[in-house]
Amino acid sequence: MLDNPRHTVSIDESSLRYEGWRIVAVCFLLATFGWGLGFYGQSVYVAELQRARGWSASLISSGTTFFYLFGALLVVFVGEAVRKYGPRLSLIAGALAMAAAAVAIGAVREPWQLYLADAVLAFGWAGTSLAMITNTISLWFDHKRGMAISLALNGASFGGIVGVPLLVTLIGHIGFASAMYAAAGAMLVLLAPVILLLVGRPPDLHGWTAAKEKPQSSTQIRAWALRDVGFLTVTIAFSLVLFAQVGFVVHLISFLDPVIGRERAAVAVAVLTAMAVVGRVLFSLVIDRLDQRLASAISFLSQAAALLVVINLHNDHVLIAGCAVFGFSVGNLITLPSLIVQQEFDSASFGVLISLNTAINQVTYAFGPGVVGALRDWSGGYVLPFYLCIALEVVAAALIMVRGKPRAKLS
Repeated sequence: MLDNPRHTVSIDESSLRYEGWRIVAVCFLLATFGWGLGFYGQSVYVAELQRARGWSASLISSGTTFFYLFGALLVVFVGEAVRKYGPRLSLIAGALAMAAAAVAIGAVREPWQLYLADAVLAFGWAGTSLAMITNTISLWFDHKRGMAISLALNGASFGGIVGVPLLVTLIGHIGFASAMYAAAGAMLVLLAPVILLLVGRPPDLHGWTAAKEKPQSSTQIRAWALRDVGFLTVTIAFSLVLFAQVGFVVHLISFLDPVIGRERAAVAVAVLTAMAVVGRVLFSLVIDRLDQRLASAISFLSQAAALLVVINLHNDHVLIAGCAVFGFSVGNLITLPSLIVQQEFDSASFGVLISLNTAINQVTYAFGPGVVGALRDWSGGYVLPFYLCIALEVVAAALIMVRGKPRAKLS
């Protein structure tokens, strides 16, 4: 279905009174729990299950890999779910699934139960993470979409900076299972009323209700996208970069520990995470006015340069500075794909395309930590795998500048 300007609603998205900013607040809270329990929480689950059950790290980590891969399969259909059932019901379903997953993880006693819990967690992740948030915000924002998504996704960083330490503290006081049950309860108590009260019917920004053209099916859109140069270059480029980024971040403490010590390594990780928030906030002020492919390429190259410094210079302050530079673009790399898709493709296909892009990225970066770890073991150090990450960043910077046809249409 093509955009139809005659039926578009005129809305001042910059007004603080615009209801879309309430949706941003809801998505911020959703991202806090989604990333806190679904992404950053994985490191907590691995440590606690290993300690409590005596299971091997490889057994628990294989459950994490299954979670990412199964979650990627579910993410493909998030756009269709939001379009069919509406944002309010979809957000409630995502919150319920994540809460159920937290309960299931806390109740794990046998290895098979871990895989079942990770399957439930995959549903929760699909319903509370990037695809759900970008699809929801796209219903309220067009011109300010970049800023809105960037601000909402600060909840992801908040979930790591605040949510995980709170979870660890809670585990220390009442135990792993009780802490997970408490987290699930807190999520439902805080999120469900907010979603029910603040998330209503979105405005018809793109004239979908009034337009008479028959929309193409999601299957047709996906088949077309996988043959389109513009979509393939943005998807492959970000898949390569996120593979490198996740692989590097997961192994960062292991790399820095023997070089500068565990305490300074923890500081470096904290600085990287904090700079991700700073970068996302500053970028949100100008992101809607930039050439987003060029901004992406510069971000990729800045990460490659930071990695080069981290590998070759072992001064404490220089290493922490390198992590700060790397972290500055970390948050923006999950925002930029949706903005490029918005800019270059039909609004009616946005939900399907960004869900497909997110799923492909997730499948790819799920293998990042494993490949970096395997290369580290094979080569005896992190130099080889980190140089691979640099090479992937540089290749991605070149690939992202290959553009498809302007404003590609599905008709």
